[in-house]
Parts: sequence; structure tokens; C-alpha cells
Amino acid sequence: MTTVAGEPESTVDPGGAEPAVSTVDLDRPVALHPLTYLDEGSEVTVGRADVDSYCVLPADGAALLRELERGTTPAQAAAWYEREYGELVDMAEFLAALAELEFLVAAGEQTATAEPVRWQRLGRAAFSPPAWLLYAALLGGAVLLMVRQPALAPHYRNLFFTPYMTVLELVLFVGQFPLLLIHEGFHTLAGRRLGLRSRLGIGRRLYFVVFETSMDGLVTVPRRQRYLPMLAGMLADLLVVAVLTMIAAAVRNPDGSFPLLGGVCLALAFGTVLRFVWQFYFYLQTDLYHVIVTVLGCLNLQKTARRMVANRWHRLTGHPERASDESLWHPRDRAVARWYSWLLVVGYAFSIGTLAIAALPATVLMLGKVFAHLAVGNVDGLLGMLDSIVFLTLNIGQFALAGWLGVRERRRRKQSAAVHVLD
Repeated sequence: MTTVAGEPESTVDPGGAEPAVSTVDLDRPVALHPLTYLDEGSEVTVGRADVDSYCVLPADGAALLRELERGTTPAQAAAWYEREYGELVDMAEFLAALAELEFLVAAGEQTATAEPVRWQRLGRAAFSPPAWLLYAALLGGAVLLMVRQPALAPHYRNLFFTPYMTVLELVLFVGQFPLLLIHEGFHTLAGRRLGLRSRLGIGRRLYFVVFETSMDGLVTVPRRQRYLPMLAGMLADLLVVAVLTMIAAAVRNPDGSFPLLGGVCLALAFGTVLRFVWQFYFYLQTDLYHVIVTVLGCLNLQKTARRMVANRWHRLTGHPERASDESLWHPRDRAVARWYSWLLVVGYAFSIGTLAIAALPATVLMLGKVFAHLAVGNVDGLLGMLDSIVFLTLNIGQFALAGWLGVRERRRRKQSAAVHVLD
């Protein structure tokens, strides 16, 4: 799974910000770092690309910010805003919000300068017309091979390329890492092509451990240009399947069987197909989730949907006072979340049900086999025990890591909440 687009965490209204500075000289111009703007009708996404700090302003708020960028003092900008829009603005609070977003140049700080984005040329080459012709040839050639030789088509039987389960598990586990890096690399290159910075990290979706490529600057790119960075990873998965299929076809024995290399390629290709299909679990914020959010014009749909589910639960249990104020949510998020929140509940129920029905019983069964092999104590028993231990380590390890990441996220949220209380 990949997070390819950062979602601005907040909207800023000229009069509704929390103060972050104690004193402000409204008669002196303020220094601002270079900012980018994306006008989208009544809203404008504003950001500082060098630190990946972004927010959404109403059109009048963005106009006020641009007035400050021209060198107008805050007092003059407030007077201009009143003449232009017929409303008063609390400039101290507005400046406090800008300081919180790190848009203002602090005392002793230098104005940020734009630095060249690494790998931008490579990104442009990776998605140039010749590259697209190559990708089309690879995909077309792989499909043709699968049609002519059905044994090359993805199938669950391809996973069992060896009778040694320990070898199978290790190869599939270790072999997926370079393929995951290719997936994330395509996301990164598609973003670098547009001059965006990116970060690769490890995250959690429910009980799944995922690799994430974060490109927060994507929110300042016109919507039609966001889709390629979002979908580039899925393109990479299809290309990986095509290349692995071609390698398997090239090494296939005359009698139709596959040597070890061919078997490994077909097994990894099927695993990649499963990862491709997993992207359709959009309720876990997969690549397709970000596409859906962009198409629907939402700001932070996942968080809004979760809060809406929580509000329904509070009202159902007789605690409406605990519900969040829905009027503070982004209007588009609130409208879409009315139906998306139900899909979120169904999706999470499906994933948790799968865990309870399949994953946990299989783990219990393997634990029983481990203890049985320990009791036997002969060579076959020891080999079986090793096989079971490898299985448990690879499968339970993911759940343990997901749990640790969940605890870390909870601690960070508590620390962040404590800081806001102190402020």
C-alpha cells in the first residue's frame, strides 16, 4: 500500500485561527517563505514545498495572504480586506495561523530557497513517450504469452514451486521487497517528474504493515496531473508481472516444465497480482483511495468518515454530547462521508472477519504443529518444526509489527494533544 498524496490537515479562515504568537507588530511588513497556490474556485490550497506544510484557504483568505506577500503591512492588509470584502479580520490571529504553518520567516531565520529536486530528469524519462511505448510492448507481449501458454498465467498453484515450504516462504517473503521498492520507486519518479519531494516510510492500515511514499506537495498540483503519481505504483506492478512472465517463458524446459528460476518468477508474479488486487481495498487508504478522493474533490475523507462513524455510535449509545461538531468539517468531505462511512464500516468488518476466520485459526494450527514437532524430537520432526517456526515468524511478525506501529501512533497522538493543551 502507498500513500501518494498528503491531505491538508486544516482549513484556515482569516478570523478563525488559534493564536500561536503573543505579540505582533501590525505596522511592519512580515516576511514570508516562498509559497505555492492552487486556485480551485472558492478554495485555494497554499503550501510551503520545502517543509511540506499545506493548508486550504477560502479565496478571500488567499487574497489576503497574497496582499501580505506584496509587502503590505498587516494593518494595511486588514484595511484593504475590509474595503474589498466588507468584513473585519483579526490579523493577529491570521498571522498566528501562518506562523503555526511555518509560512512566516521567524526571527533569525533565512528565507527558504528552492532546491533542485533529485531524480527529476529520470522521472521525466521514465514517463516519456518512448517509455510508454516500451511499457505497452512489455504488457502486450506478456498477455500474448499467457494466451498462447496458459501455464504462464497467474494462478495460486504457481506459489508452490518447491515441496520445501521453508524455501517457499523465505523466497516469497524476501523476493517481495525489491518488487515493493519498484512499486514505490514508480510513485516517487512520477512525483519527481513534477518537481515534488517524497519520503519513503513504513505505516499501518488496520493490521497490515505497508510501505508508504508520501508526496504531500501533490495537493498543490492541478487535479488532472495527480493521477499518474497516484497510479504509477500499480503500473509498476503490472510491468513486474510482465517481466517475470517473460523470464519464466524464456527459461521454460522443452517438456513444458519450469526450472527453479521459472518457478520463482511465476510465484513472485502471482504475489504481485495479489498486491495489485489489494489496491482495490480503498477503505484502507490504498492508491485507489487517493484517486477516489481526488475525483470526488474531497480534502480529508478518511478522517471525516471515521468521525462520522464515531458520532453515530455516540448518538446510538446515548452520548450525543461526545459527538464532534460536523459543521466544522469540510462540506465536500461531509457530503461524501455520508455514504463512504458505511463502506468504511463494511470494509473494516470484512478485514477483521477475514482475520478471525482464516488467519487466527491457521496460526493456532501452526502453533499446534510446532509443539507436536518439539515433542517428536526426530530429524523429520525437527525439519517440520523449523518449517513451522519460519511460517510463524513471517506471518505473526507482521501482526506484531502492526501492533507496535499502532501503539506508536497512539503515543504520538497523545503527545500532540498534550502539546496543544499546553499551548
